Amino acid sequence: MSPRAACQLERFGFEQVYDYVVGIADWKAAGLPIEGESSDAQLVSEATRPDVPTARPDELLGTVHDRVTDSGWEEALVIEGDGVVVGRLRTTAWQQDGNLPVSQVMELGPTTVRPNGLLEPLVNRMEKRGTTLVTVTTPQGVLIGVLLRTEAQRIITGEAPEQVWVNCDGCPGRWKAR
Repeated sequence: MSPRAACQLERFGFEQVYDYVVGIADWKAAGLPIEGESSDAQLVSEATRPDVPTARPDELLGTVHDRVTDSGWEEALVIEGDGVVVGRLRTTAWQQDGNLPVSQVMELGPTTVRPNGLLEPLVNRMEKRGTTLVTVTTPQGVLIGVLLRTEAQRIITGEAPEQVWVNCDGCPGRWKAR
């Protein structure tokens, strides 16, 4: 929408008006809400969990390990200040010296997917490759969450996810445990 059209909508009383110049495909790929007709196909966003632990590249591995295990996870994602995913700490990373910075032990450039991708084909690929977790980001690489294959398989069979996205007045929305 053009800035002029956005101004018109604001004059009509709309409060949340955006001049999103990148386009609808990017909007969907970022996992943002859309209106209109939808198909019955399940999307990656329906199985994405936002509660994955994160670390900064300059943090000490031992500090991050304590935080990750306290949260009940075995792995963590490494993000820069703007939320862009730059690495992943797999379980093997915890065997390294805890005084090392995360940047020295992280796996660079983890595989990422978009929230608007189809869920079932992704889970099938994960099964074939023996992958248990995949990172979900915006097209710009900003972390949205992770998809756990076991939870995604439950969702495909009709079970409810452990967490759901809820809209709230005056905010863009939030994740809530069921």
